[in-house]
Amino acid sequence: MSIKKHIPNAVTSMNLLCGTLGVIATSNGHFDWAFYLMLAAAVFDFFDGLTARALGVVSPIGKELDSLSDMVSFGVLPALMLFYWMKGAHGQADIYCFVPLTIAVFSGLRLAKFNCDERQSENFIGLATPACAMICGSLIYLASKGQGCFLNSWCDGKVFIPVMSVVLSLLLVCELPMFSMKIKKAKDLDKRQKQILAMRFAFLGVIALSAVVTLIVGLNWSFAVFISFIAYILMNVCYDIAVFRK
Repeated sequence: MSIKKHIPNAVTSMNLLCGTLGVIATSNGHFDWAFYLMLAAAVFDFFDGLTARALGVVSPIGKELDSLSDMVSFGVLPALMLFYWMKGAHGQADIYCFVPLTIAVFSGLRLAKFNCDERQSENFIGLATPACAMICGSLIYLASKGQGCFLNSWCDGKVFIPVMSVVLSLLLVCELPMFSMKIKKAKDLDKRQKQILAMRFAFLGVIALSAVVTLIVGLNWSFAVFISFIAYILMNVCYDIAVFRK
């Protein structure tokens, strides 16, 4: 039996394990560990595909396992982080506390759509679940640290998190084109692909700028993660509007 063909699935399974442990951490109020585990899951999610392509063992079961793992790590986990945070902030699970659970539902729809949509081989149609999860996870991590940022008071209210959850849920299944971080050789790119490549490098610049601003202002590092992925959404929306107007 060839061990090589099982290595990518083992990496994907680590994604699933991290997501499951993150759910346990969240249910016990350890939002910091939940976010660390989400970040670890994202690392495994990034490397499982690279490992499969490098070893030449891409398989249908790997694709399905990847989606199932993402559902836990980037669908259920961020939804529960928002739910338990609101429940803890208000002392009980009022009806508005359940609104963030829509992220879990729409993440499932988004992942099922991705598996059936041949248009998303290079870039995305709709917000990718890891990006959505990073926004939710970094926000709750930041709020749990309570460093006086304006987002802390927003998260303790009854409006911001539910509204954000609905917006993110709709972005997950919308038809908005969004660039991925997959980079092809420049000679293989047409005009549109070169524009997308430029956006990818611009996004890396945004991440660097967010890190610098966060350091200067003295906020927790998770603020840079939150702002970077909000900027990612805005960049794609602005690009889509510009293309549509042409």
